[in-house]
Amino acid sequence: MIAQLYQFADEWNNVLGYKTPQHHKDMLRFLYDVWQTPEHKGLLMAFRHSGKSTLVGIFAAYVLFIEPKTRILVLSAHSVLAGRMVTHIKNIIENHPWCQNMIPKNKKEWASDKITINRPVGIREPSVVCQGIHGNITGMRADLIICDDIEVPNTANTPQKREGLRERLRELDFILSPNGTMIYIGTPHTMDTIYRTNDDD
Repeated sequence: MIAQLYQFADEWNNVLGYKTPQHHKDMLRFLYDVWQTPEHKGLLMAFRHSGKSTLVGIFAAYVLFIEPKTRILVLSAHSVLAGRMVTHIKNIIENHPWCQNMIPKNKKEWASDKITINRPVGIREPSVVCQGIHGNITGMRADLIICDDIEVPNTANTPQKREGLRERLRELDFILSPNGTMIYIGTPHTMDTIYRTNDDD
């Protein structure tokens, strides 16, 4: 399956006129392993402008290609940032040669903040929906949660804000479906980063 994910990324890069660099394949391998391996939680940190968010968008589109029933929630520091990820995923689905059958004829939910692909009926949540980290997520359910740059100066520049952010992230356990996957993408903005775990030195 990882070979198919590489092919999916290569095909998308061919559309753009690019080649897939090795560090992008390394990131895809990491994302795939998080998706397939319990506890299904991972943190992707890499140097700035390395293409982290780009790769996660490709990965999310691939997950929908393989498992159309998947419900994806994208969270960022602000809703505008989260919307960029949804727009990125939507653009891939609209233009990737493998994804043409995923585009719905009725584009009732095909916007910058949420999209719903062709999939079996009876699923309440959109295929992909976005929110700012402090937006209303009550009652949502998701199989894949992408936390993309939730730690920024405005959300983590005081101890109180960082604790509030950690409390908000704890709520995601009630939204994530059993065996669901949670992926964090970001860069620390403080020594007391929310990305630090109890196992860190």
